[in-house]
Amino acid sequence: MRIGELSRRTGVPVPTIKYYVREGLLPPGELTSPNQASYGEAHERRLRLVRALLEVGGLSVAAIGEVLAAIDDKERPVHKVLGAAAHRLVPEYGDGGGEDSAGAVDAEKVLARERVERLIEARGWRIAPGSKAVEALVSALASLARVGHGGFVDLLDDYAAAAERVARADLDYTARRVAREDLVEAVVVGTVLGDAVFAALRRMAQVDASARTFVQEEASGPGPS
Repeated sequence: MRIGELSRRTGVPVPTIKYYVREGLLPPGELTSPNQASYGEAHERRLRLVRALLEVGGLSVAAIGEVLAAIDDKERPVHKVLGAAAHRLVPEYGDGGGEDSAGAVDAEKVLARERVERLIEARGWRIAPGSKAVEALVSALASLARVGHGGFVDLLDDYAAAAERVARADLDYTARRVAREDLVEAVVVGTVLGDAVFAALRRMAQVDASARTFVQEEASGPGPS
C-alpha cells in the first residue's frame, strides 16, 4: 500500500508517519521508484503500536524508540524486554539518597525505604538493585507521610497481593503467544497499556465502593428524633 493508504487505515497523518520513519519508530517502506515507497501489514501493525504507546501509554517518542528497539532485538531475552519497557514507564524521583536538598536526612524517606525493603524480603520478590519502581514507591510513601497519611503504609501488603495477581494475569496472557515477535509485543503492550487498564478499573471500583459505603450510610442515617 502507498503511504496515503497507510494513513487512511490508521488515522495517522502522512507527515506524522514520515516523522516516525525519520525517528526510527517505523521502518521505511520498500522503494518502488525514486519517489514512491510501498508499505505492508507489518508497517500498519507497528504504526498502531506506536500510537497506542504514545496516546494511551503516555510514553515520549524517545521512550517509544527504546522500547521498540528492545522488541526488535532478537537476542534479548523476553524478561529483559519487559524490564526495558517497565523502566521507561516509571518516572525519575531524584537520587533516592534519603537526604533533602539541604543535606539533612529525610526521615520519611528513610522509613519508607525500610518498609519497602521489608516488603520485598517478605514476599520474596526478585528486584534488581537500583530499580526505578522501588524508588517510585519509596518516594510515594514518603510523600504520603509528609502530608499526614503515613498510615497508608499499612495497605502495602494488600496492594502487593493485588499486584501479584495482576502480574500473573499479565503473564498468563502473554503465554498464549507462540511466535517470539508476538510474545515480546504482548509483554510490552501488557506492561504499558495494562497500566492504563488497571488504573481505570481501580477508579471504577473506588466509585462503586464509595457508593456502597457512604451513600448507603447516608441513606440509613439516624431516624427522626
